[in-house]
Amino acid sequence: MTGRLEDRVALIVGSARGIGKGIAQRFAEEGAKLVLADTEVEAGQAAADELGAAFIRTDISRMADAEAAVALALDHHGRLDIMVQNAGIYPWQLLENTSPDDWDRVMAVNLRGTFNAARAALVPMKAQHFGRMLFTSSITGPHVTSPGHGHYSATKAGINGLIRSAALEFSGYGITVNGVEPGNILTEAIQLHRGAAFIKNMEDAIPLGRLGSPRDVANAFLFLASDDASYITGTTIIVDGGQLLPEGKDFRLLPP
Repeated sequence: MTGRLEDRVALIVGSARGIGKGIAQRFAEEGAKLVLADTEVEAGQAAADELGAAFIRTDISRMADAEAAVALALDHHGRLDIMVQNAGIYPWQLLENTSPDDWDRVMAVNLRGTFNAARAALVPMKAQHFGRMLFTSSITGPHVTSPGHGHYSATKAGINGLIRSAALEFSGYGITVNGVEPGNILTEAIQLHRGAAFIKNMEDAIPLGRLGSPRDVANAFLFLASDDASYITGTTIIVDGGQLLPEGKDFRLLPP
């Protein structure tokens, strides 16, 4: 590896499994000092032990938890260079069956959690006049959607708006703010909650012919966290294998 994050301190929220753990592994490979945060204590601690990181149980919908996670990074390493807010929930619910409480819970974790993470990380990053704030958005919401994902789509579209506003407001402090929009990624959750037919249907809709891996998404986060992206702020990178490109189903040009 190239040491692109050598001695940088990174807090990764939502890092016990899936995309978040993939980001943590990739950052560790490039020399980052890690603090991991998640609601899943057992899996989160196991990931932290594997990577030689500190761990804190964090419900990112609570500002106090966001501040505690940032405080742990400062206690362990004296600074915070990179903050990744990856935590999110996506219960499948048609809008007609979604209660106000259901709606508020998804908003609290996905959208308020993004604000909480940004607001907590701003304090040390502003003081040190440097920072990388990174957020997991999605192609679902900003570009596409499907039945049952109304609340999730709304939060991800909202995250993109917050990225732009925060990038503008924080630019004077040497802080960049960006995001990654994953398509369908083959995580433990997808394998557990979606059947083989669903996965095959998604693969057929992706020009590159496969679901993405957590590492595919982590590589985009690594770029945005590194010095290579020092002049990039207020934007997102789509990582979807070309899923957004086709106009219809018959898009494949197969070689003879």
